[in-house]
Amino acid sequence: MHETERQRVIVAAVQTRPVVTVAELCEVTGSSEATIRRDIAALHVQGKLRRVRGGAEAVNPPEQAALMGRPFSVNETINIAQKRAIARTAVELCRDGEPIIINGGTTTYQMVHHLTGRRLSVFTNSFGIAEFLIHNSRNSVVIPGGTVYREQNVILSPFGGVVASHFYAKRMFIGCQGIGPHGLMEADPMVVQSELGLIGQADELIVLADSSKFSGRSSLILCGLDRITAVITDRGIRDEDRQMLETAGVRLIVAEKNAQIDRQSTVA
Repeated sequence: MHETERQRVIVAAVQTRPVVTVAELCEVTGSSEATIRRDIAALHVQGKLRRVRGGAEAVNPPEQAALMGRPFSVNETINIAQKRAIARTAVELCRDGEPIIINGGTTTYQMVHHLTGRRLSVFTNSFGIAEFLIHNSRNSVVIPGGTVYREQNVILSPFGGVVASHFYAKRMFIGCQGIGPHGLMEADPMVVQSELGLIGQADELIVLADSSKFSGRSSLILCGLDRITAVITDRGIRDEDRQMLETAGVRLIVAEKNAQIDRQSTVA
């Protein structure tokens, strides 16, 4: 991650709780402890945060806490070509008339451009996805009640919701912080709580993850590989990660980055 992006993530992270530790910032940014400490020192001098023992805190904490993890505006610029191809391939799995769930995220957001001509019932906790589909498509759009978290562009509630708990979906499309032998990983407990309430209501769980996510790690496991129906990724996936999915019985779909109809490579 470039220094400017890394420091932006750090500043956003310190808005999430009273104190963010160096270890937590290392996990979110994928950087070394020495690098994070240098960034904290530099941002402290610039007045963008306050350095404290073992981490950093916000100079002026907001009334509403943000979620742990990179802001949407930072994530959406990373591996954008791969994300667009993955999203295009995901939409090809949809059939008009089907109910689907699209979880908030920068890769899942790219699906909206290919859903404009579809007729689906879409449940989403992404404010951005809902807004785009309402204005640019004839899909039915359902959103949960809760708080809009601007940095991640999602709607979450600690209490769940009646609509969410009764929405059935043929497929749920979801991104992740990372994916490994233990399953899908996320960075924030509230995100995990929200997603856990939805994945049980879909027949199939489709993970949209560019190949860099196989190196991503977090302290929170959302679900095991045995719950995943398929993973859509790009050609950068490593052989060992292919083998991991094959061993777990997860279908692998590799999206092409060209504009033609994607040829899907599967491992079942």
